[in-house]
Amino acid sequence: MKDTHKKEHISVAKVVELIGSSPNSWEEATANAVEAAAQTVRNIKGVDLKRCTAKVENNKIIEYRAVVKIAFIVDRD
Repeated sequence: MKDTHKKEHISVAKVVELIGSSPNSWEEATANAVEAAAQTVRNIKGVDLKRCTAKVENNKIIEYRAVVKIAFIVDRD
């Protein structure tokens, strides 16, 4: 009897939320979050910038913060 069921390759993604920071810009804060995630997460496929905030002292921005969601493919070997 033949097995008529075909194995399908189905990708599953996981999303983690991080806060990146930078003294220079929100763009750099976002890049820093992705770079930090890449140290422990493989197969990163996308980043969603959810919110930008900043720390202010003496009426000046001293730290840019980016709240991001990073999506990566789950390794199912």
